[in-house]
Amino acid sequence: MPDPAGPVDPVFAEPTAAAASHHGDRSAAAPGDDEAGQSFVDGADRSAGEQPSPAGATLPPELADAARTLFGDRLDLAAAYAELLATDGVVRGLIGPRETPRLWDRHLLNCAAMAERIPEGASVIDVGSGAGLPGLVLAIARPDLTVTLVEPLARRTSFLIEAVQHLGLTRSVRVFRGRAEEAATGSRDREPLSADIVTARAVAALDRLAAWCLPLAVPGGRLMALKGASAAEEIAEHAPAVARLGGGEPELHRCGAGVIDPPTTVIEVVRERVVGPARKKGPKRSRGGRRRGAQGRDR
Repeated sequence: MPDPAGPVDPVFAEPTAAAASHHGDRSAAAPGDDEAGQSFVDGADRSAGEQPSPAGATLPPELADAARTLFGDRLDLAAAYAELLATDGVVRGLIGPRETPRLWDRHLLNCAAMAERIPEGASVIDVGSGAGLPGLVLAIARPDLTVTLVEPLARRTSFLIEAVQHLGLTRSVRVFRGRAEEAATGSRDREPLSADIVTARAVAALDRLAAWCLPLAVPGGRLMALKGASAAEEIAEHAPAVARLGGGEPELHRCGAGVIDPPTTVIEVVRERVVGPARKKGPKRSRGGRRRGAQGRDR
């Protein structure tokens, strides 16, 4: 996962007065964060001449049927989130300005399509949530889900908190500021996090993703990673590493076939075994029980 700029204590992020005023002052940035000009989606820098506009979030007519199929009676809520991405998301560097014309097809519909693979009433942890993709989209499309957004950077968690409040999702969505590893291990004051489904999009290669995400899945739960055209190659390359981490055979699924074109590519991995942290190797012992090289020290 991306390193936060500066030390971060893993906590559940809560709304604060600073976060509330941040929504009104779109030029503000959280202390200690990286430069706000970096786009989470495509790495493009913001240009001073490119001003965000809510019009960029307009649902294209050719995608209206797909959007109604995937979001149902919560389509207006999805449209409100799209507007947040096209305005605040761009200003804060979470979305590249050139992404706004394709927010619906490349981001919202692409993420919503994976909901067909998630059981009714499941708990979901979204690792490296960034601007809320796919976690917030799933919470919008599926009100039966409970979703935890895991993100280490304050600038992004600030946006996520405000988006959850603005969209009225505070009962089903919470924001955890910290790394996946910290979420999985817990602390003296907090139990480890776990969920039926762990999602990730544009975070890392499958082997590293499995190392971060499988410990967050309950036994028998699943990692669902949104991937691109190289998904099959990733499976072939990283399946042995996934197995060592307690995962089953990675499976490739195409979600939203017949609704969106192209369908969403998802790699699924079941957490079959609980694998503990690797033990540190100690000094070797001889057959007599003494450590090798220790004879001289016994005299």
